[in-house]
Amino acid sequence: MVGRPRSQEADTAILAAALDLLIEVGAEQTSIEQVARRAGVTRATVYRRYADKTTLLVRALEWSNHDNDPSFTGWRDVDHMLGDWAAHLAVPRNRRLLRRVYAARDDYPALPMTYRSVNSGRRAAMVRETLVHARDLGHLPAELDLDVVQELLTGAVLNHLGSHPDDEGFAKIKAYLIAIMKQMGYRPAAMTV
Repeated sequence: MVGRPRSQEADTAILAAALDLLIEVGAEQTSIEQVARRAGVTRATVYRRYADKTTLLVRALEWSNHDNDPSFTGWRDVDHMLGDWAAHLAVPRNRRLLRRVYAARDDYPALPMTYRSVNSGRRAAMVRETLVHARDLGHLPAELDLDVVQELLTGAVLNHLGSHPDDEGFAKIKAYLIAIMKQMGYRPAAMTV
């Protein structure tokens, strides 16, 4: 016997409601009941799709960040990567979401830990591949520890989220990220001699 097909509208409404609540009240205060009510579905509908709140919130983050997009295979160079990051950080809603996810480490640690274990591997590998390519082209010093560079870039993003205004534009954010990279010896093609 074949079950009823899932409603794409319900799927989208559930994920959107979960994201909205995560941003508005944080992971700890978000409940399946609230998500169902906001999405206009029953709790049973949510539970048929997601075993628990952590699974739902991780899937909502994947959906929001397009983590499972098979067409995304990485960035062509560091400039492209930092531009993509700056574009993401230039959207105040994205900034609030990132702060909520990082803050959940204290009140709902299952969310950042699970999200990182499920998704960060692919994205971190793409960042590393971009950095290796830049080093191979001579845009980064050969002796640079790329693991440390990735940690420093993460720290730079967190610093920006916490110390810069949410309405800061793309150009300023990208300039900030480029300045951080230049301090690590980054010299884009136009600067190399």
